[in-house]
This record gives sequence, C-alpha cells and structure tokens, in this order.
Amino acid sequence: MKLLLIEDDPTMQATLQRAFERRGMQVVACGDGTRALDRWRASAPDVVVLDLSLPGMDGLQVLQQARAQGHKTPVLILTARGTVGDRVLGLNTGADDYLPKPFDLDELEARVKALARRVGSPAEARREFCGMSCDEESGAIYFKDEVMELPPREAALLRALLARPGHAVAKERLFELVFPGEHEVQYEAIEVVVYRLRKKLADTGAQLVTLRGLGYLLKAQAST
Repeated sequence: MKLLLIEDDPTMQATLQRAFERRGMQVVACGDGTRALDRWRASAPDVVVLDLSLPGMDGLQVLQQARAQGHKTPVLILTARGTVGDRVLGLNTGADDYLPKPFDLDELEARVKALARRVGSPAEARREFCGMSCDEESGAIYFKDEVMELPPREAALLRALLARPGHAVAKERLFELVFPGEHEVQYEAIEVVVYRLRKKLADTGAQLVTLRGLGYLLKAQAST
C-alpha cells in the first residue's frame, strides 16, 4: 500500500512515517500545503493522511482542490481540530474519515487499511511475483499459497522488495525498514540479512540481485 502523509510537524511526521513503514507501507511525506497537490499527483497514493493546520495552504483547501481536480483517493483527516463542527466540515469537504489527535496508532492503521479496502481489489491486496505474495492486511508472505516461515528481519526485507519487484530499492531505505530505530546496529548488517534471504529464495524462482551504488532488487531467475 502506498500512503501519502501530509503533516507539517517534523516529529509527528517522522513518527508516523516510521510506524507506517514498519507495517509494510510505502510512505511519501509532505509538510507543506502548497506542495501537497504536486506530491499527490506524482505519488498516486492508495490513501492520504491529511493534517489540517499546514503552512502555505490549509488542509481543507488542499482537500477541496484535490477533489475539484478529480482526485478520488480516500482521505483520512488527522488533526487536533476535533469538534463535531470540524468533523462535519471535513467530511463535507470530501474526507472519507476523521481521527482527532491524540490518537492510537493501531486505530489509525486499522482506519487507513479500511479506506484502502473500499477501493482496492483482492488482486491488489495480494500482488504476486514468482509465486510469492504479501498480504497487506497481515503482513504474511506466501509462496504458492503456503506461508513462508521467515525471521522478522528477512520478512521485512522481502516485503520491501516484493512491493517493487524489478526495481532497485536503496540500501539505506532497506536498512530503515529492517532495523527500525536500532541506531546501535552497524550499517553493514543489512548485507547479512540479504545473504540469509538470498539462500531462502533459491527454490522460489526469484533472484535477489545486488546493484552496486543503487541497492537491491528482486527479479525472476533466467530460465535454462
């Protein structure tokens, strides 16, 4: 699932981005209302999480313009403006859901996934590559409809690569997803996880390729 997070508070933005990414989502973050529509168009998100108090352009104005331009992406407003009047205004402007701050991260995740399900399809929930697929609801990884028994770090790495098969994923990005918040871990540790996962993919038909200076990608093994 691809998520556009529009939140101007740097601490809140970083916290939410880490939380969503740990749950296997791809996050594009933006902290400026005037740039939000450009990010919206460029990232083509599945769900937008929108704060209302933004510099440059208020969140309601962003939402109003997005709807006027034909963007139908589900939007969850996440804001400190929590009165009934504020909620009604947000929903009437085009929001699909509204969660006031402070909030529970598990509830936020559940609401985001519920919005994605409204417009998604079963095929989108389980994208397949070389017989492998990742269930976005549970985070479980399957190979030929059997759950793959992987340690948490190998699973996090594989989920990130399965989200973009055939495309390079930066080493730095993978490190953040595999070792979230573990600042004491050496950067080279990601190479150990790659090595272990590569061996476990040997019989799947998928190949984990190292691209020097770019990162890693998954591709189908060449047939012999």
